[in-house]
Amino acid sequence: MHSFTHLMKKLLAGLLANRPEVRQSCGTIRELTYNRGRRFQFPLYGTVIAIAAFSVIALAATSSTLAQEAGSTASSETDLDELTAQWWQWALSIPTSVNPLEDTTGANCMVGQSNPVWFLAGFFNGSAATRSCSVPEGAALFFPVINAINFNTPNVCGQGPASISVTDLRAVSASFIAGASNLSVSVDSQPVTTLKHIKSIVFDVALPGDNVFNALCGGPGTVPANIYSPAVDDGIYVLLKPLKVGQHSLHFHAENVSQSFVEDITYVLTIVPTESE
Repeated sequence: MHSFTHLMKKLLAGLLANRPEVRQSCGTIRELTYNRGRRFQFPLYGTVIAIAAFSVIALAATSSTLAQEAGSTASSETDLDELTAQWWQWALSIPTSVNPLEDTTGANCMVGQSNPVWFLAGFFNGSAATRSCSVPEGAALFFPVINAINFNTPNVCGQGPASISVTDLRAVSASFIAGASNLSVSVDSQPVTTLKHIKSIVFDVALPGDNVFNALCGGPGTVPANIYSPAVDDGIYVLLKPLKVGQHSLHFHAENVSQSFVEDITYVLTIVPTESE
């Protein structure tokens, strides 16, 4: 696996090499057309998260489209499945009190960030929010429009002592994403088409004691601080090249009607100039 810094620089280089621009002619993405599987249900084992739009949610662009518009190559396609894992490791390592997934204003958007890729987030379990966030010049933006993580939690949150296989975990995540609809992403009111369906590598997550799953699983302490593995993610993601210095509006929307899930997020982004040596 690449180091985080090496991976970020490689992905950013791919974006800048092709310098894709936001298209104005493709319109809003209306629906994902995945193969439909069994109806999604929250499992009695493990934990499922749907954080749309940086939950997150969106698709329609194929691998070839992403390669053309975002400067991806066969190797960077592989890198993206690592980046989605790192996105979750970032999001889930942050205590609930300052977690960007629970942020209603954008006050916590800088927590745990580092260049050259800046992570953005949806709202945990779906909601609407408008956030203001300052981002350093030169940082690419990476976020899920909709995604779903599942990980093995023996004797925690309703799971018995037996471990859950990667195959079964992936099936639950895929089922949620299969029901995604009414997806859209825009920057400065112009539709974004560089959306990518990504299945993550197998990874682990380190949860603090004050983690976002406690509320779903029964209250404080019900999901103890620990390293949980295996974990997998399935989702629709966007990797945007660095925006110009100044203010920009980023909006994304996603739904899963069968799960009563709706997310609508607006970021008011201020790209701050940085001094060069």
